Amino acid sequence: MIEYVLRLYPAAYRRAHGGEIAATYRELTLGEPLGSRLREGAGLVAHATRMRLGLGPAAPAARVLAPAYPFALAVTAAACGLHLLRWYAALVSSPTPLPVQLRVDLDGMWGVLLVSSLIGCVGAVAALTGRWRAGVPLAVAGLLSFAAAAVVSGPAFGDPVVTPVAFVLTAAVLLACPPDRRLEATEAGRAGTAGAVIALVVVPRAAADAHAVPWVSTDHGCWPVLVLAATGVALTWRSGSRGGLELGVMALVSPPLLAGACVTAWGETTAVLWLAGTLATAAVIAPLAGRLGRTGRGTL
Repeated sequence: MIEYVLRLYPAAYRRAHGGEIAATYRELTLGEPLGSRLREGAGLVAHATRMRLGLGPAAPAARVLAPAYPFALAVTAAACGLHLLRWYAALVSSPTPLPVQLRVDLDGMWGVLLVSSLIGCVGAVAALTGRWRAGVPLAVAGLLSFAAAAVVSGPAFGDPVVTPVAFVLTAAVLLACPPDRRLEATEAGRAGTAGAVIALVVVPRAAADAHAVPWVSTDHGCWPVLVLAATGVALTWRSGSRGGLELGVMALVSPPLLAGACVTAWGETTAVLWLAGTLATAAVIAPLAGRLGRTGRGTL
């Protein structure tokens, strides 16, 4: 199998490192079961694809992909978590007996959507805690299987185009980040900030569904986008930059949450205006926050 995988690499890279890659692969998989060999082969396929696309560790794109990686995981966990929360809220409010409702919900594509959400959420959290070798494949599998189930469900899902595309784009961001930059990307407080994003997106929705608060503006999916915009501004202030990189990172990882907002707010003029205003405000405030961050450091 390794001979076929090596053909995926650019010719110059294959000539320079092909022998070393093949020897390492054979050493790692000698006597291992088929599952281990396939996992190592899949890792090489992903690496070859990144090299083909010019996404090596030193590539300019890695400057954006590395900081985007933990927040792509956060968005994965948040989007999958919101789907599970919506299902749970509908489950407990349904007059149908619980065993019957569970049997209906777990049947067919709806069951695939729920299982995919669970896998994506667990994988994203695992990767954020440093277990990226297992977490990233799980998160990507959850995103891609959710997207496929949404397309197959068609009108029954309600959005067989925008949300699947958004989930596939987020999976691409996770796969495109070079593995040797993943641990670095979750250090220096970034994993903690990404975890805060998950909490700020999911907890208000859970509180609203549990009627623990009088009202939380999550009805049209705008709150998660507001959390991402505020995170971009906060990161800009902390770094003291002009906001381009931080807002670019948030834009890169936003598709799943932005898709949810656009789909649910479509036709709701107030929600659309609120969403557009949030994004425009973040673009204006971020450079000011960066200037304040630079000024604060200059006075210390």
